[in-house]
Amino acid sequence: MIPMNTSKRELRRTYRQRRSQALSNHHNLQTVIAQQVLNEIRERHAQRPFRGHLGLYWPLPGEVDLTVLQPRLEDELTLKLALPAADGQGHLSYHLWGPEPLVADGCGIPAPLNHPPLTPDQLDLLLVPALAVDRDGIRLGYGGGYYDRLRAQPLWCEVPALVVLPGACISQEALPRDPWDRPFDGWASERGVCRVEGRDPKASR
Repeated sequence: MIPMNTSKRELRRTYRQRRSQALSNHHNLQTVIAQQVLNEIRERHAQRPFRGHLGLYWPLPGEVDLTVLQPRLEDELTLKLALPAADGQGHLSYHLWGPEPLVADGCGIPAPLNHPPLTPDQLDLLLVPALAVDRDGIRLGYGGGYYDRLRAQPLWCEVPALVVLPGACISQEALPRDPWDRPFDGWASERGVCRVEGRDPKASR
C-alpha cells in the first residue's frame, strides 16, 4: 500500500517502476492490452458507429503501443484516426492521422501537424496513456498538464476518454487530485475495460 501523503513526484517514480516491471515480466502484455482496446472499440462502433475520429497517441518509451492497431482500425472498421500534438507550452490539440509523414511537435513527439486541429465534436473517443489511474478515474500523468488543460475545457471534457495502462498501475487508493483535474470515464488494461460509475455512457456520441 502506498502512503496517502505520498507526493505526485514520488508516485510517478513508483508507478513508472511498476509499469516497467509489468511490461518486462509479461512479454505479451502490450499485445493483450491492445487487443482489449480493439475489442472495446469494436463494441462501441457496433452499438453506434463512430461519426468522427478516434483519438490515439504516439507511444513514449514504456507506454502501451496502440499504433499497431492502425491497419485494423482503418481497414476493418474504416475509422478515421487522430493523434495529439503538444506545443511545448502546455497546450494540446488533435489532428487527423493521414498518410503523410509525421513531424516532431513542441515536445519532440511525432504528430500529424500538416493537418488542422480538430474540434471536440469531431472526436468520438480519446485513448490516453498514463502512469496510473484510480477508481474514480483520476489520472496520474507526467506532470506537464497537457491533458488536464485540454479536458478542463467543457466541450473537450464531454468527449469520452479512457486511460490505457497495465493493471499493475490501477491504484486502489485515491490519487492526489488538484482542482483542475477532470475524471476520465474509465480505463483499459489487460483485464479489460472498466468504467467509472456514472460516466461514459458506453456508446460514442
